[in-house]
Amino acid sequence: MDDLVLARALHVLGVIHWIGGLAFVTLVVLPLSRSEAGGGLVLFQAVERRFSTQVRLSVPLVGATGFWMTWRLDLWARFADTEYWWMGAMLGLWLLFMLLLFVIEPLMARRAGPDDPTAAIRRLLLAHRVLLAAAAATALGAVAGTHGFSF
Repeated sequence: MDDLVLARALHVLGVIHWIGGLAFVTLVVLPLSRSEAGGGLVLFQAVERRFSTQVRLSVPLVGATGFWMTWRLDLWARFADTEYWWMGAMLGLWLLFMLLLFVIEPLMARRAGPDDPTAAIRRLLLAHRVLLAAAAATALGAVAGTHGFSF
C-alpha cells in the first residue's frame, strides 16, 4: 500500500473517532447529564475520562498523518492561499484540541470540583457545542475543498 493511501486512511479514521466522539458527548452525554438530578456531572466525567484516554491517541495520529501528507505532497503553500482556508482551519482545530487535551484538561482536573454541578454542565455543553460546530464546518470545508469546491 502506498504511504499516502495509508496516511489518508489513518487520518480519516482518526478524524472519525475524534469528531464522532465529540458529537456523541455533545449531543447525547451532556444533554443526558443535564437531565440527571445530582448525578449528571458524575456521568459526564465517567464518559469523558474514558473517551479522553482514547482521543489522546486519535488526535496526535490525525496531526502526524496530516503533517506527513502535507510534507510528502509539498502542500505548504496552501496555508497561505485563501482558497484552501480549510487547511488552516484543520491545523487550528487540531492545535486547539491538542492544547485542550494535553494542557488545559490536565490542569483543570487538579482543581477541586465545581460548587454548582448544574452550571458546570451548562458551561460544558456550550463549549462542546461551539467546538462541534467548528469541527463540523472544518470537516465540511475540507471534504468539499479536496473535491474541488471553492467559494
